Amino acid sequence: MPVRRIRALVLAAGLGTRLRPLTEQLPKPLLPVRGVPILGHTLTQLAALGCEAAAVNLHYLGEQIRQRFGDAHAGMPLTWSEEPELRGTLGALQPLKDFFAPADLVLLVNGDSLCRWPLRKLVRRHLAGGALATLLLSSRADPAVFGGGVGVDRAGRILSFRPGDPERGEVARRYVFAGAHVFSPNLLVRVGPGKADVVRDLYVPMLEAGERIASVVFAGRWHDLGTPQRFLDATLDWARAEGPERLWRRSWISPEAGLGAGSQVRRASVEAGARVGEGARVERSILMPGARIGKGSVVLESILGFGAAVPPGTWVERRIIMPQLAGFAPGLDDSVVGGAVYTPLGRDAGDAREAEG
Repeated sequence: MPVRRIRALVLAAGLGTRLRPLTEQLPKPLLPVRGVPILGHTLTQLAALGCEAAAVNLHYLGEQIRQRFGDAHAGMPLTWSEEPELRGTLGALQPLKDFFAPADLVLLVNGDSLCRWPLRKLVRRHLAGGALATLLLSSRADPAVFGGGVGVDRAGRILSFRPGDPERGEVARRYVFAGAHVFSPNLLVRVGPGKADVVRDLYVPMLEAGERIASVVFAGRWHDLGTPQRFLDATLDWARAEGPERLWRRSWISPEAGLGAGSQVRRASVEAGARVGEGARVERSILMPGARIGKGSVVLESILGFGAAVPPGTWVERRIIMPQLAGFAPGLDDSVVGGAVYTPLGRDAGDAREAEG
């Protein structure tokens, strides 16, 4: 790949509303997967690509994110862009025009996605293709779950961003936008002040003007983390990511977690400081740092939050369990038992994505 000065923006300012109660006191970018915050997985990959610097926009509980990562990650300098009010996926770029001025390429990456991003392939395709922007699309995700998907022609040129939009050519396939795109800093002159959306306010006008937007389609693991169900599925997928597909029982267990005698942990993710009592059974579940499962309990397809405790002999299935914190007002579907709040995990709502900047 030719040497280029690449700078990136990771969008991490969202409210994480649909992930509550997990995000009541911790912003979504800091939720751990295999012992690493979600944001950390993306920043590590940007550093490995050779980004000379990355910016991260902040809003909800942003100071926690800043304190967690500091001024650099894996040798890559970090710039923090505070947003007193959410600016949207395009508006987030406006305060960073000076930051991107020295760059040859701009990478924009969603902070609410979990992926082993094919960033080198994305950049190579962009440099070779001559398009003004190149988007990463997933062939693995179901377009019906994500608003119908992005329409492309046989050459990978983007023709529309959702079904029903005007199509400037014959759509060969529809794929899901996977949350990463690269473009020239020259496009930043089109970004004005105020809140703006990158698709509605930049890419759609580009299509209307006949300008070319290219794509890279990949079949790797990509997860949107907008709901508790998606977060659970993504974390369990990564828990077994380093093993063969047939090892469906595979778990990821932190060396700093504790498993009692006779306990069974199958296809689960157990973070540092979590404890599973004697004879307890855990399947398809996440145990956050400090979570505790009592002796003989059964926990199935659930998420135990930070410091949550399940009493001995308890059966839990498809629940989010959090300690009851001061000032927390339980919802209509919540149950409060012994100082813990039990929230139904709920099925994925599907196509209604959270509007986050």
